[in-house]
Amino acid sequence: MKERLSEEVIAMRAAKELKPGDCCNLGIGTPQLCAMHVLQGVRVQTENGALGYGPLVTADDWQQLDTDFIDAGGKFFTAAPGMCFFDMLTSFAMIRSGRLISILGGLQVSEKGDLAIHSMSEADEYPQIGGAMDLAWGSKKLIVAMTHNSRDGKPKIVKKLSMPISAKECVNIIVTDLAVIEVTPEGLLLKEFAPDWTPEEVQSQTEARLIIAADLKEMEL
Repeated sequence: MKERLSEEVIAMRAAKELKPGDCCNLGIGTPQLCAMHVLQGVRVQTENGALGYGPLVTADDWQQLDTDFIDAGGKFFTAAPGMCFFDMLTSFAMIRSGRLISILGGLQVSEKGDLAIHSMSEADEYPQIGGAMDLAWGSKKLIVAMTHNSRDGKPKIVKKLSMPISAKECVNIIVTDLAVIEVTPEGLLLKEFAPDWTPEEVQSQTEARLIIAADLKEMEL
């Protein structure tokens, strides 16, 4: 079986979509790891009330751990110059303002950019909606960072959602362990593919039809 990109590499590639001056909320799971890879000048926001924090605390620098510095997904982060804190009311006003970029995980994305982020089943690790709908609906740009297929091998990029919808026609970019795909009015545009994979093989793992970009290239990691 061909090797796929790791969760860390998915986060690294998703973070490349951000540029200095951007403010970006990072969702639970793979998106949280983007905090380790953002460019200087990108300010990261967490919905429990912090903006502009530094990289996550790792096992190698555990001495920096401060139990007050924790993101919405339970990971500890480091301090950074200019970091600020605020209440949840202010945080959600920011999230709904259309000024933030959001990077979220996903269970399914449709060919029109509809997003399902919670299955609402008893087996769901995070069955509650939380701020996912606000982050998807209220962002000025939405990047979904996820695996290309579910654990049982089913495509997560589909023609039509079979799971409860979190927000409609909200996704702009999909970054997976196989590809980078842009959601356009014409359909899903395959822009990059993982090393050692081919566009045809990526399509075989995708239910929705992919349009091949004129400047299609292998992912630069």
